[in-house]
Amino acid sequence: MKYILLCSAIVIASLMAFLPKNSLVIKGKVTDASGNAIVDAGVAEKGTGNITQTDNNGAFTITVKKENAVLIFSFVGYETQEVKVGGRTNLNIVMNPAVEKLEEVVVMRYGIQGKKDITGAEYEYKQAPVLRGRMSGVYVRKSPAPGERVYDKADMNMYESDDAGYNTEDYNGITENRFLAVKDNPLSTFSIDVDAASYSNVRRFLNSGQLPPAGAVRIEEMINYFHYDYAQPKDDKPFAVYTEIAESPWNKDNRLVLVSLQGKKIPTENIPASNLTFLIDVSGSMQDENKLPLVKQSMKLLVDQMREQDKVSIVVYAGNAGLVLPPTSGANKQTIKDAIDKLEAGGSTAGGEGIILAYKVAGENFIKEGNNRVILCTDGDFNVGMSSDAEMEKLIEQKRKMGVFLTVLGYGMGNYKDNKMQILADKGNGNHAYIDNMSEAKKVLVSEFGGTMFTIAKDVKLQVEFNPAKVQAYRLVGYENRMLNKEDFNNDKKDAGEMGSGHTVTALYEVIPVGVKSDFIEKVDALKYQSTNVNTDNQSPELMTIKFRYKNPDADISKLIEQPVIDNNVSLKNTSDNFRFAASVAQFGMLLRNSEFKQNSSFNNTLSLAGSALGNDAEGYRKEFIQLVQKAGGLAKKTSKHNQDDIAGRE
Repeated sequence: MKYILLCSAIVIASLMAFLPKNSLVIKGKVTDASGNAIVDAGVAEKGTGNITQTDNNGAFTITVKKENAVLIFSFVGYETQEVKVGGRTNLNIVMNPAVEKLEEVVVMRYGIQGKKDITGAEYEYKQAPVLRGRMSGVYVRKSPAPGERVYDKADMNMYESDDAGYNTEDYNGITENRFLAVKDNPLSTFSIDVDAASYSNVRRFLNSGQLPPAGAVRIEEMINYFHYDYAQPKDDKPFAVYTEIAESPWNKDNRLVLVSLQGKKIPTENIPASNLTFLIDVSGSMQDENKLPLVKQSMKLLVDQMREQDKVSIVVYAGNAGLVLPPTSGANKQTIKDAIDKLEAGGSTAGGEGIILAYKVAGENFIKEGNNRVILCTDGDFNVGMSSDAEMEKLIEQKRKMGVFLTVLGYGMGNYKDNKMQILADKGNGNHAYIDNMSEAKKVLVSEFGGTMFTIAKDVKLQVEFNPAKVQAYRLVGYENRMLNKEDFNNDKKDAGEMGSGHTVTALYEVIPVGVKSDFIEKVDALKYQSTNVNTDNQSPELMTIKFRYKNPDADISKLIEQPVIDNNVSLKNTSDNFRFAASVAQFGMLLRNSEFKQNSSFNNTLSLAGSALGNDAEGYRKEFIQLVQKAGGLAKKTSKHNQDDIAGRE
């Protein structure tokens, strides 16, 4: 008996030795103000990946690393709380409803004219415009509030009931990347994307009480909106490469691989002289306060960043295009601002003419080895002259060969043409941002001035080769519009994305390890004329190898970087803030898209993950993200309830 007790004591002592010093086991319960248990509330140790959730009784147990730890409690529809542990081992938390009242979501009723929603409002049938060659109808409130959003079941498009009529916003559809078997598809190739327009546009929808259309949710742009804490490159390369691997937050059987590029930050005073041509849409569609008036305020912020050696020209377009300010030194800021103040909206939109003239002005004032760029400010609603996507694409491809880069700044709502913005930026060696308020204008044009306005590397491509001895299948999260053929990687004639000073680019792969069963792995019949056998017996510890190609801004020949990646079996709770926050944004994007690959994703899980990874959030962008997740979770619940009521009503 003494021997058994002695052995037990040794085992316990050994286990205690592996526990973090000063660790503390905390138990408790989370309820609402009425004492009702809150199930699946997130409980996270601040600054770590230590996360758990409450059970069906609202109870939780969590082991924290130190007695003075801070726990974050979160749940959709309730205010997030931060609680100092202070050595306590029992915490009972009462959560209060979020102060901000979510706007009512108007979900359409179909089939029976005169249907009423839960508010008692009556609907009537209206014919929608012709969409993609077919007619469609919607039910709208007989007296809709200005800006109220309604849904069209036939097209899954959203329309705005306002003085101008229906919403004509345009988004390209997104076909999500699927899981691909490594034995059939060992290579994954894509172009980087530094654009962040999708996130600010999604924020605009959510802040107005609406869930965004799936086509507006580009996950890679949402991830790349945020700042991440990486060391600057130490050599002469324009960027440094960082990787991290852990369990997937939405499927613990899978691994999530983070690949990040940190661009070299060039001090503003060291940026070459700039030749900037402002191309401003002053057509009638730009009259709203969040369009031309916001453009004018934004451009003044940019003018304040100009130096004496920089020069600014202003081209405008409406029914016709014209030069309203010849090249003017950045030292003459008031002259430039006076020209901006005189701009007024009116007329149709000859976007093609404006682009041609802007590139002509930029070319005539070209600065050799300088920063030559056209900055387009528009809602993208081109309706006169060259307006088709194919024509615009061809024009931009021709003009980019001049060595002039393009920045596309989108404004407004109701008729915003996101798809045209994407084409212009992608084909014009440029970037795309959506400006929904002055705070975003300051972020893009002041805080990130170098990244927005100065390119450090162009035609940046990634190609990943997966090791079949370690990986069964993989899925690239996002970047659907940036996929390349495997042959494009070595083809220096193939256009790819640009990287600006100080920019961070992040990509996530979800990986299904060898030996894990998954319904996402689809079988293909064996080939008749060639073998599909792959070497799964190799002894390499590498999970995959990443290759990068890039060109210097003035070069035509690419350079190659190669880096192997090994999975060290790190758990999610031991990952960096960078990893967990990027994963939380990806999860949020999948939920907004209602992705078939979201698996065990939830808004509450997103809140917990993001709350544990706030890091040094000096600008407050990550805290704002948490607020948006709260809003989206509430809106999703309301939409689900309306849909259930709608089905019950039709039955």
